[in-house]
Amino acid sequence: MPRGTFITFEGLDGSGKTTQMRRLAAWLTASGRTVVTLRQPGSTALGDRLRVLLLDSRSESALGPIDPLAEMALMFADRAQSIAEVIAPALAVGSIVLCDRFTDSTEAYQGAGRRLGSQRVLALHAAVCDSLQPDLTLLLLPPLEVALARARRRNHRQAPTQPPTQSAPSLPTLPQPAAEDRFERETDEFYARIHAAYLQIAARDPHRVLTVADVAIGDNSIDAIELRIRGLVAPRLS
Repeated sequence: MPRGTFITFEGLDGSGKTTQMRRLAAWLTASGRTVVTLRQPGSTALGDRLRVLLLDSRSESALGPIDPLAEMALMFADRAQSIAEVIAPALAVGSIVLCDRFTDSTEAYQGAGRRLGSQRVLALHAAVCDSLQPDLTLLLLPPLEVALARARRRNHRQAPTQPPTQSAPSLPTLPQPAAEDRFERETDEFYARIHAAYLQIAARDPHRVLTVADVAIGDNSIDAIELRIRGLVAPRLS
């Protein structure tokens, strides 16, 4: 059986990538394709627990600051589990795998944002992921200030009302739903480094990484972006 196709969505929070991944999955499914979707961190039992730890700002209230190297290692622990449990089996049976974030996110957020450097990230990727690369990466990269404003508004609306957890028993320690605002609390300079890193990744691997850079975030643009993405994906599948 032919190997399936591995497509990832990348970009800052607030770029619209999650919405567009869901729309692409619906379109592919309607056309008769078998599609598997997942997000990172998450989408496995282990990954969902790591997601709460990594993305909920209350995790640091409970456990203390997460060291950047520990943060990167946890991201790759989630990724290794996703590959073993979801991605590799789906590709082996010919499915299309759509993944919300992959190693490009770690290179941008931890490598550039946390200043750990690309070399460390790529070396860990080779060791942990056996150098698995997406067949296609769709990078949604609207203006930095637009993406940040939307992400911060969304997380403000979704913030849970429970008080922070003060103790640190075994995971999961935090009440649900997760706030998922830990990264959104970072500075604009942190996100400027991430934005620049994504541009460098796209320039380094232009065949794999296709950038949808001039998207304006708003309801009127969502359909247009969806059609553009279909136009980029269809030739790769044929």
